[in-house]
Amino acid sequence: DYAFLALENAIEGTVNITQDALAFDSDLLIQREIVLPIHLELMARPGVKLGDITQIWSYPHALAQCRKYMNANLPNAIAEASNSTAEAARMLAEATDELATNGAAIAPARAAEVYGLNVLASEIEDHDDNATRFVLVAPKTIPAPTGHDKTSIVVFQRADEPGSLLSILQEFAARGINLTKLESRPTRRGLGDYCFLIDLEGHIADEVVADALRSLKSKHAEVKFMGSYPAAGEHGHALRQEVADAQSKASDWITELRNRVD
Repeated sequence: DYAFLALENAIEGTVNITQDALAFDSDLLIQREIVLPIHLELMARPGVKLGDITQIWSYPHALAQCRKYMNANLPNAIAEASNSTAEAARMLAEATDELATNGAAIAPARAAEVYGLNVLASEIEDHDDNATRFVLVAPKTIPAPTGHDKTSIVVFQRADEPGSLLSILQEFAARGINLTKLESRPTRRGLGDYCFLIDLEGHIADEVVADALRSLKSKHAEVKFMGSYPAAGEHGHALRQEVADAQSKASDWITELRNRVD
């Protein structure tokens, strides 16, 4: 079984409920990522006009991405949170109370088509370049390397001590591994207890990445692996190959020196 989850938005940042579920509450592994442009529409039941709307339903991140439009056009409407943009559209379509006559939903245009709603305003997001990073997750499986991959991990600190983050970062810097994301999150174990969520370029099958994770695991009691998977976009693999080649040459040099030992 697979699930397709929104993990990060260009405007509102990490979708924490998804990130925390992957980091703390499941053993699912990321299979791949995709970045999609996001356009949001204001929709309502047929016959409902903009001036009728007193409540707007959507996923919290979607509501936050449309603040400017709502403040300018619906300043008195109450924003209400739903579990997803699709659920907001479905609730509106199925409503039998006052939501049917004075409610609206913010969702992609496809939701209006599916649930028979009218689009009152299109592309109401605050920023034209809005995009969301989605991930496909599944149990156990690690996809084969493609040469343009990303690895996600969670590193838990053994103790709150000076230099703990520096010691983590040095493992990657020393090996020329680029980090694409670094974020701290509370571990839920106590106030002030944080872990680090890290996305890095490369695959666990790459020796340079494996060596970095091996060293991290030996220094930190807990390192959770969340997947190595094809990265979105087309850039980046050339640099990873250059680093891998450099590591291979360095390993050959060490091997040659060791062979001289009597």
